[in-house]
Amino acid sequence: MDDEAVYRIDKDMLEEKFNEKLIPIPKAVNLSVDEVSYKKYHRYLTNVVDVDLKAVIWNERGRKTEVLDKYYDGIGKEACEKIETVALDGARTYISSTNKYAVNAMIVYDKFHLIQKLNWAVDMTRKQELIKARKENNNELIDLTNCKQRFILLKNSGNLTQTQSDYLKRLCEINEPIYKAMLLKESFLKVYDCQSPEEAKDYLTGWIHQAASSAIETFRIIAVSFNDKLQYIVNWFKNKISSAISEGINNKIKRLKRMAYGYKDVEYFKLKIHQHCGLLNPRLLP
Repeated sequence: MDDEAVYRIDKDMLEEKFNEKLIPIPKAVNLSVDEVSYKKYHRYLTNVVDVDLKAVIWNERGRKTEVLDKYYDGIGKEACEKIETVALDGARTYISSTNKYAVNAMIVYDKFHLIQKLNWAVDMTRKQELIKARKENNNELIDLTNCKQRFILLKNSGNLTQTQSDYLKRLCEINEPIYKAMLLKESFLKVYDCQSPEEAKDYLTGWIHQAASSAIETFRIIAVSFNDKLQYIVNWFKNKISSAISEGINNKIKRLKRMAYGYKDVEYFKLKIHQHCGLLNPRLLP
């Protein structure tokens, strides 16, 4: 059979299974919501994951508020009220939708995405300093801040080799903005040594003030964002649910997309996600 015939048979079979297992829309108590790109130029799918099952239970094109609204509308008011926790990446659209429907749920801005934000702030500082170094023909700083070295800035300091530690020490010696950015990142991570939500909130309030008054533009930006979502960050210390599960699933989805060299039929792609990462995968459930 040619590829077109195989595609149509596979899609028909998956649609039949979808109608059996995913209609009506599955309900869950603990959710993780995240997005994944399915096409260039900011084309996204929103995936809803059942944290207890570690499986995708719903997905739809887009990442706006009304997209996630469709999931909550689909499971109904009673099921929404039974949702206990929702792990998010801090997106305002998802927060808005969840606050509107899952009125009893605890929204958690999880550790994974917070560290991702911190790494973004450090890397943007590196890029800005690299631009300055090139203008000033500062070859040593260019060598230390080029993109080949960026991963060293993003690693946990405890996981660095001696060579990497020496590199980082020298970089901080000759560039104050990067040094301050690294200090801010490392000082933020100490919040995870806190033993209670109250202690974490006090520490975070102090860190946000420190970052907001720093000379590092990227950290001033995330200080404002973290301040707006402070309670959601603190909620992690009450219930350490994580959307890292969604990120792991996103990596599987990206690999699936690469193996197929992309999908022209987005509805078919959604079905393949359920087959590999959701309730249509017989290996995920008994």
